[in-house]
Amino acid sequence: MMTTAIGEHGIELEIGGMTCASCAARIEKKLNRMEGVTATVNYATEKAQVAVAAGSGVRTADLIATVEKTGYTAGVPEPPAPAPVAGEAPGDAAGDTLAPLRQRLLISVALSVPVILLSMVPPLQFTYWQWLSLTLAAPVVAYGAWPFHKAAWTNLRHGAATMDTLISMGTLAALGWSVWALFLGHAGMPGMTHPFELTIGRTDGSSAIYLEAAAGVTTFVLAGRYFEARAKRRAGAALRALMELGAKDVAVLRDGREIRVPTGELRVGDRFVVRPGEKIATDGTVVEGSSAVDASMLTGESVPVEVSPGDGVTGATVNAGGRLVVEATRVGADTQLARMARLVEEAQNGKAAAQRLADRISAVFVPVVIALALGTLGYWLLTGAGAVAAFTAAVAVLIIACPCALGLATPTALMVGTGRGAQLGILLKGPEVLESTRRVDTVVLDKTGTVTTGVMTLTEVHVADGEEEAQVLRLAGALEHASEHPVARAVAEGAASRTGAALPTPEDFANVPGLGVQGVVEGHAVLVGREKLLNDWSQSLPSGLAAAKAAAEAEGRTAVTVGWDGAARAVLVVSDAVKPTSAEAVRRLRALGLTPVLLTGDNKAVAEAVAAEVGIDEVIAEVLPEDKVAVVERLQAEGRSVAMVGDGVNDAAALARADLGLAMGTGTDAAIEAGDLTLVRGDLRAAADAIRLARATLGTIRGNLFWAFGYNVAALPLAAAGLLNPMIAGAAMAFSSVFVVGNSLRLRRFKPLARTEARG
Repeated sequence: MMTTAIGEHGIELEIGGMTCASCAARIEKKLNRMEGVTATVNYATEKAQVAVAAGSGVRTADLIATVEKTGYTAGVPEPPAPAPVAGEAPGDAAGDTLAPLRQRLLISVALSVPVILLSMVPPLQFTYWQWLSLTLAAPVVAYGAWPFHKAAWTNLRHGAATMDTLISMGTLAALGWSVWALFLGHAGMPGMTHPFELTIGRTDGSSAIYLEAAAGVTTFVLAGRYFEARAKRRAGAALRALMELGAKDVAVLRDGREIRVPTGELRVGDRFVVRPGEKIATDGTVVEGSSAVDASMLTGESVPVEVSPGDGVTGATVNAGGRLVVEATRVGADTQLARMARLVEEAQNGKAAAQRLADRISAVFVPVVIALALGTLGYWLLTGAGAVAAFTAAVAVLIIACPCALGLATPTALMVGTGRGAQLGILLKGPEVLESTRRVDTVVLDKTGTVTTGVMTLTEVHVADGEEEAQVLRLAGALEHASEHPVARAVAEGAASRTGAALPTPEDFANVPGLGVQGVVEGHAVLVGREKLLNDWSQSLPSGLAAAKAAAEAEGRTAVTVGWDGAARAVLVVSDAVKPTSAEAVRRLRALGLTPVLLTGDNKAVAEAVAAEVGIDEVIAEVLPEDKVAVVERLQAEGRSVAMVGDGVNDAAALARADLGLAMGTGTDAAIEAGDLTLVRGDLRAAADAIRLARATLGTIRGNLFWAFGYNVAALPLAAAGLLNPMIAGAAMAFSSVFVVGNSLRLRRFKPLARTEARG
């Protein structure tokens, strides 16, 4: 049997059969009791990360056996499936894992609707309607509710009670009593009806059936489970998005010829060609050519990295300049991209899923209901009311205690909340997200692409005495427009935007590797680039321009010098500009009680300048991509509950590790999939609205759960007193469901904070 290694003695297992977070806790407890074993089990991803001490003798088969003895399934994950072919949906290759649950739900809906209508609408009750109801309801309780019965039995064997226990107990009690009343009581008599009476009074239990409660509860809760499972299915999407970032094929040099091969066939020592605009296939060392490499997606650095022979490059980064020949130094699972994928997976598995509120309530509620039912039975028997009256009252307690709205409480609020969020450009992933939003007190903001635009922009123009800014931009922009370098593009776009006119075409152009560009524009011999390029042509910067250049570089920005016809004329400052909405966003986050922290891989001077501009006091700079997770963990170790906002691949693991991950929708797929919330427009102000919406949705779910139990708990005394008639049981089921849906619909009125005009 193959194992997936996590570290030297680590194993990853796929766990099946979990229905709630308490299941994960039970498996984790059993595994950790094994000698030399340390395990964490994640309900959301359905995986266990197991560390086995050296020399313990524990094998993979022993771990699997322990999980199976606990009542669940376990196995080693299959190797990753190949990427889907063109036109094939991502889920097609592996099959639709939701199909069995969807089939169970559809069959239950088709069978339950007639049962509920027959029981609740007296005019539809024909002579033998009760037998048709039994025929339709029995498969719903046996087949539709089978997952609940199975989970309840597993919980019972381990002395636990969850929502599944409550559902199983209530539906079986309703069906069992109805079968007894039909076959041994008076309910099976021709012409029996359920009159539409909500009056409170003693009824003959032998003529009452509760089939609509049994079928309705099962169907409503199945619907809730289906919507939850559909959201949870996305758990592994972050890893797929990460692995899809790499180049799919590569031009390898073999015997002096370029041969196109799949990236997976690369070996250490192979040399391959990377043309401008192409992704670098794997980690390696440049052996020929020079260029600028855009590594912002992986590192967060906003300034492109200049590379030449001897410099290292990272797979999945983009060659923005000239042709490169690279020698592969790491391939496959050893690359930085693969290591980041492992970081994301470990972060997801280490993230404790919020235990469902319904299960926490059920753990207390179920034993109380069982005790009340037994007390009711004993009371009626001791008072001499007879066995039928005693069992009627006791079973009525079990039936009325099972609220169908419990299954709707979370999914309906989530559906309305996520729908409203989508209208506002906020995407919520699932119920696990919501618990975190209430506790979050610190928000960590990635700089590049989150607080800033993530794109190099011309921000300042300093001209020598006697020069006109428009002329400087016209000549420098024309020359830079002919270059492929990212800084050159920023200058060209800024020049065109500021002058509002088309740039002239250079009459002559040449790239000076590592220094800049030179050429002839409108009869002027123009130089644009590093100060050394101008010095080589004896064009030294006057004191004013030298001071402007020094000030820009002290803040970590890029200074581009411009000269023509033998004299230095200007200094252009290029930087990653702060988004106009970021300062307002930081104020709004503070108003929600959150402490903002700026986190970046950029140098400290750049980070502090950006932080000062938007109003952030705490700055953590010069952080490597793999260390961002460590920063989040350190803040959590200080007792903080951390929200992380980011947009790059380098943020994905930190987004997954944080208590709440907010991904900018303008960022990479890996970051979006690793986050809990996605801000579609890339406007940081939406982060405050996202947290407000998530908190409102959580509040609605809590209210729903209260009322889901409330209507039924209110009827418990009637059941214990033997005064519960079937119509009241059905009405409690219907009213609680209607209330829950209505309460959830209030989220459609959620309003974002008023937008103020962004600064210019």
